[in-house]
Amino acid sequence: MNSSEVEREKMIRGDPFFAGHPALVKERQRTHQACYRFNNVSDVSRRRAVEMWRDIRNDPTPLPSPSSEVEDDILLANEPYITAPFYADYGCNIHLGEQTYINFNCTILDSCAVYIGSRTLLGPNVSLYTATHTTDPAVRDGLRGPEFGKEIRVGEDCWIGGNVVVLPGVTIGDGSTVGAGSVVTKDISPYTVVAGNPARIIRSLPQPSAAESTTPTTVDAKPWRGRGIAL
Repeated sequence: MNSSEVEREKMIRGDPFFAGHPALVKERQRTHQACYRFNNVSDVSRRRAVEMWRDIRNDPTPLPSPSSEVEDDILLANEPYITAPFYADYGCNIHLGEQTYINFNCTILDSCAVYIGSRTLLGPNVSLYTATHTTDPAVRDGLRGPEFGKEIRVGEDCWIGGNVVVLPGVTIGDGSTVGAGSVVTKDISPYTVVAGNPARIIRSLPQPSAAESTTPTTVDAKPWRGRGIAL
């Protein structure tokens, strides 16, 4: 294993690593360029938008064979929707479930993995930070010291309000709601409403029955048309 692979493996594991390693700098540059292209295009087809999102993620998985635009809207309806602008460091560490929606100006620092479950909605200006630094300034050493990270997990059917910040290592359980402007510093249990800085429990929500949770939902092929670049 060469030095670039070693640093990348340490980064993914959450061990201290050097973000200034040339290979990691190159990865971030690639992702930032992909984000720039995504953020500065308009009036693209659903298929092209999905392709651009996969470019941000450096995901070579091919889409199903091209069809008419109307059929593509249905064929790709379960793909996530992202409204530009969107920002990430590596992109490939972001994993989104079906029908996830991310509103304007989302920032994800994904030195470690970020998982966002199906049907979860993120409001505008949401930030998810897996990256962090030691509080010891001598070890931190400006740009020369190591950094590390902790993965973030957001469950299915969550609603994350505008201007929410989620800090490293946090897990947000299925069906939870995070009020606008909150800073989430600790894990949130499933089906809980939280708000504040730091986020605190406001109330619990009823959990769906087994029958409700297995009932298929009808997919609107164009739920966010007219709201910028819809992915």
